[in-house]
Amino acid sequence: METYRNQPTIEFDPMCDKENPHKISFEDVSAAAFRIQSGIVKTPCVKSHMSSIYGMEIYLKNDFLQHTGSFKERGARNALLLLSKEAKERGVISASLGNHSQGLSYHANLLQVPTTVVMPNVAPIMKIEKCRSYGANVIIYGNDMKEAKYHAMTLAKERGLTYINGYDHPHIMSGQGTVGLEIIEQVPEVGAVLVPVGGGGLMAGVATAIKHLKPHVLIYGVETEKCPSMKMAMRQDEPVSVDIRSTLADGLAVPTVGYNAYRTAKPLIDKLITVNEDWIARAILRLVEQEKYVVEGGGAVGVAAIMAGLVPELANKKVVCILSGGNIDTTILGRCLERGLAAEKRLVKFKVTVSDRPGGIAELCKLIASIGVSIKDIMQERAWVFGDIFSVRVKVVCETRGPDHLEELRTVIANTYREWNFSRECDFDEYPRTNSNDSLDNISH
Repeated sequence: METYRNQPTIEFDPMCDKENPHKISFEDVSAAAFRIQSGIVKTPCVKSHMSSIYGMEIYLKNDFLQHTGSFKERGARNALLLLSKEAKERGVISASLGNHSQGLSYHANLLQVPTTVVMPNVAPIMKIEKCRSYGANVIIYGNDMKEAKYHAMTLAKERGLTYINGYDHPHIMSGQGTVGLEIIEQVPEVGAVLVPVGGGGLMAGVATAIKHLKPHVLIYGVETEKCPSMKMAMRQDEPVSVDIRSTLADGLAVPTVGYNAYRTAKPLIDKLITVNEDWIARAILRLVEQEKYVVEGGGAVGVAAIMAGLVPELANKKVVCILSGGNIDTTILGRCLERGLAAEKRLVKFKVTVSDRPGGIAELCKLIASIGVSIKDIMQERAWVFGDIFSVRVKVVCETRGPDHLEELRTVIANTYREWNFSRECDFDEYPRTNSNDSLDNISH
């Protein structure tokens, strides 16, 4: 099954030609908007409760409210409607981590087009099961999107199916661009739009639509530092493959941005930003707590960029963050919320050595409770404690109100006990702004 990787004829997609990239136009986007309007949801774009915190009018474009939970439906429906009668009868195939597969499966079912989707084994279980529920033939193959894509293209050639690239097909990009048209209508005085970047199709479509109507509006692309494929493409002036590392923003884990998407978006975007995992976790937490939205990591990167202080130049502007998807596994959501709490110093872990005589641990618990800190978990450790045989080391996981409350806890513990240690996992004293200067490489144009 590995031999096909070195056969360029199998990898070639006539709609995504490296040597002849296709740039979409505003007319393509406006035609797509008319074509798909009866089959997709015109999602709301509402002002965020976070606006007063960050000094800008933040609007959230809630495209996770599409039927399948992501913006991918727009491009999928547009591409399916533009197929020839013969192609519709033979069927289509694609590779996706989940959202494109779901959008394609759902609309293909509505339009009665046979569909096969290839998903890597890292795709969330919920997305896999959803595709099956929409009637698609789901094939699990490969460890990442690169392997899944090559396998899908192999099957397309063998079975005579139409391969639909989930982020670089011109009809897909045109459909995604309809998000931009709705933003202009819903927030007429918009100053900037923060667009999640994976394969680049959403950014290409949105930038094409908005820059045609309002050239002064800033278009910022935001991607995860775990898969900075657009950043590397900008550096090399062409799409290049990057290594994928596990990320909360699994929907953005595309190793190579699309050739069509890159050539379309490059002259239109004003800035490219990468954010790290802890800020993505914090953004997911903030959206749950303040907006009551459950958004996946890839959909939260725009909010993460604002929270991390990476766009100070947008102060006092109307800024739209596209919440592109809400398909997050419940297990991953739980991890994200806990990680976000830890990053905000609201979930704390520390060890302290206390007396093993009766009442020693009770006194610790009473001390912690006296300042309003809630204990989530507590564990005793005796065998690996050196020195006093009548001592016990206690590991405590507790919940605070934030950094000031944590410092109060640290001071009380330090003043009461001789041996104690707060885990560096919870110590973000130097962390909150490293994004802006070190690990993140902002690229402006």
